Amino acid sequence: MKCLKFLSIPVCSVFLLMGFIYYFTLFIFIEDWVGLQSSAGTLNALIFTLIASLCLFSFSACVLTDPGHVPYSYVPDVEGNDASDQESLNNSSQLRQCDKCCAHKPPRAHHCRICRRCVLRMDHHCLWINNCVGYWNYKAFFILVLHATVASVYSMVIIICCAFQKNWDFGGRIPLKIFYAVSGALMVALSGTLGTLLGWHIYLITHNMTTIEVGFQILADLPYYSQCENYRVL
Repeated sequence: MKCLKFLSIPVCSVFLLMGFIYYFTLFIFIEDWVGLQSSAGTLNALIFTLIASLCLFSFSACVLTDPGHVPYSYVPDVEGNDASDQESLNNSSQLRQCDKCCAHKPPRAHHCRICRRCVLRMDHHCLWINNCVGYWNYKAFFILVLHATVASVYSMVIIICCAFQKNWDFGGRIPLKIFYAVSGALMVALSGTLGTLLGWHIYLITHNMTTIEVGFQILADLPYYSQCENYRVL
């Protein structure tokens, strides 16, 4: 049943985009730059193929790995009578019950409206992997973003190198110029987006936080939020 997750339109779109970028990077730009038969072309092709393979593996792991959910039979441990008042207060503050599925939620678990269950250490629900990013697949998600950023930057550099060495003083090749411009713009935009996402998750890791927790913290810092009067800051 897990394989059915690959049948969503966003997941298929990611596969198509990865295949398209791999094809034009290797068989168009590397071939046009140094030639695939040369030692430099073979080396660049092997490096990019390795990075693309890591992206594909990490992406599949993100789609197939269960992020970790709270079982409906989960019941939090209750401290005995010998616990101190402070410990009892701390433990009671961590006992939460989900308003949606009525299950007990351990700390840092949140309910996903799309998956319809509580996810352990939920970061966010990612449309592109058709899955939540949580406790068990966060590592695969971070590695995917890292490899995808490296692959995008690598492809962008190859396109730039190929464009700089090309003699553009010729006529009748307007479609080729458009293809170079569109491909370059695509890789610049993709590199910037993935690089920003990578930097964001590096920040989250170094601060031991999730995207949801940062959002809650921002809301809590808004004046009048607790009194539902945060419209005054707009």
